Amino acid sequence: MGRRSERLTNKGLISGEDSGASDVIQVVSRAFDVLRCFGSHEVRLGNLEISNRCGLPRSTVSRLTHTLTRMGHLVYLPRDQKYRIGPSAVAMSASMMCGLQLRHLIRIRLQETAEQIPGTVGFVIPDRFHLVYLEFARSAQALGLHSMTGSRIAITRTAAGHAYTAALDPDVAAALIRDMERDIPHDAAVLRDRIDGNRAMLRERGYVTACGLWSPHINGIAMPLWSPQYQTYVAVTIGLLSAMYDEQRMHDEVAPLLLKLGADISKLIQNADIGFYDDGSELTPRPAMAHKKPNGSSNDLEAGTRRAGSPRGVRAADGRRRQGQAPA
Repeated sequence: MGRRSERLTNKGLISGEDSGASDVIQVVSRAFDVLRCFGSHEVRLGNLEISNRCGLPRSTVSRLTHTLTRMGHLVYLPRDQKYRIGPSAVAMSASMMCGLQLRHLIRIRLQETAEQIPGTVGFVIPDRFHLVYLEFARSAQALGLHSMTGSRIAITRTAAGHAYTAALDPDVAAALIRDMERDIPHDAAVLRDRIDGNRAMLRERGYVTACGLWSPHINGIAMPLWSPQYQTYVAVTIGLLSAMYDEQRMHDEVAPLLLKLGADISKLIQNADIGFYDDGSELTPRPAMAHKKPNGSSNDLEAGTRRAGSPRGVRAADGRRRQGQAPA
C-alpha cells in the first residue's frame, strides 16, 4: 500500500487540516465545492452566488465554472448569465446509481415502514457537512414533511446527522466538527454540545433522537448503519410532526419500527458488493462467499471507522464505536 493510501486509511475522508490537507489537490477539491452548490438539477447560479456559497474568490470561481462548462459538468445560460448542472454531471450521477436492485429493495423496506406511521422515512449517505437522501418514502397521511430523493439535509440539525456523527470514531468526529467551525460555527456548536449525549443514547438504545432541532414542528429519530460499499456509516431516519409524536412517543412507538427497519437494511447493504439475483418473487441477496485478506492488509477509506463483525458491537482492539452496545 502506498503512503497516500495509508494516510487515507488512517485519516479517513474528512477534509481539512486534520486530514492531511497537504496531500489534497486544492483545485479538485474546489471544483467539487462548486458542484455541491447546485442542490438540484433546477438550481441556476451565477459566479457571484457560487462565490458566496463556496467562500472562494470570484476570479477562482470564474476559472472553475469555465473549466466545468468545457467538461460538460455545467451548462452556461446566456440569457440568465447563470450556470446549471450539465449532462456530464448527470450522466456521472446516473452511472453511479446503476445496479439499482439494492436501491429497489431499500425503497420497498422504507415504504413498508412509512405505511405504518404518518411521517417520512429515508435512507441517507454523508456528503461533507450534509447527508443526501439516496431513497425516500412517505405515507399518504404524512403532513408537513416535503423532502425527496436527492434532498440534502444538514448533519448538525438532523437526527440522521447526529446519529452519523455519534457512530464515528471520536477523533474523526472532532476533526469534522473543527472543519465545521471554520465554515458554519453556530451549527458546529450545536453538534458539539450534543455529541456526548448522542453517543450515550446510541450505546444504550441503538439510535439517536433530535426533537425540534431542524424545525420546532418536526421530531426525528435515526439509526446509523455501516456500509461496506461506501466504507462509512449511512443512516435510516424517520421524521414526524412534533404535535403528533413527542419524544416519549418516538421512543415507545417509532423506535421499534426504526430498529427493525435498520436491521433489515443492514442485511441488504452488507451484501451490496456481492450482488443480487431474482428468485421469481423478489430480488434476493446472493449467498455471501468467504473473502480472504492478506495478513496485515487494509483497505478502509472511512473516516476513522473500520467495520468488523456485528453492526451492534464494539471492537475492543481499536475502540471504534458500534451502535447499541456500551463499551465493556
